[in-house]
Amino acid sequence: MIYHVVTEINWQYALENGFYEAESLAKEGFIHASRQNQVAGVLERYYKGQNDLMLLHINEKKLTAPLKYELAPSVNEEFPHIYGRLNIDAVAKAEKI
Repeated sequence: MIYHVVTEINWQYALENGFYEAESLAKEGFIHASRQNQVAGVLERYYKGQNDLMLLHINEKKLTAPLKYELAPSVNEEFPHIYGRLNIDAVAKAEKI
């Protein structure tokens, strides 16, 4: 299981369209994701103070886009990156955080 943080409105839009595309897909070529033990750090670094967030639990075996683990030099950790749209049926759970 991998995880992705998304705003409630962007998740609702994804449900209506049948797929999810983060802004990073257009800017960087992939959607950022995390392993479970990385989620707290991601929330602290990038989403502090936001209260409209959802955590997507993604079954990486159901992804239709390629998944690569790549080093994030700023924290010296490898993170999962989804190289394409996130297909909704790969999301096992979406929870408000």
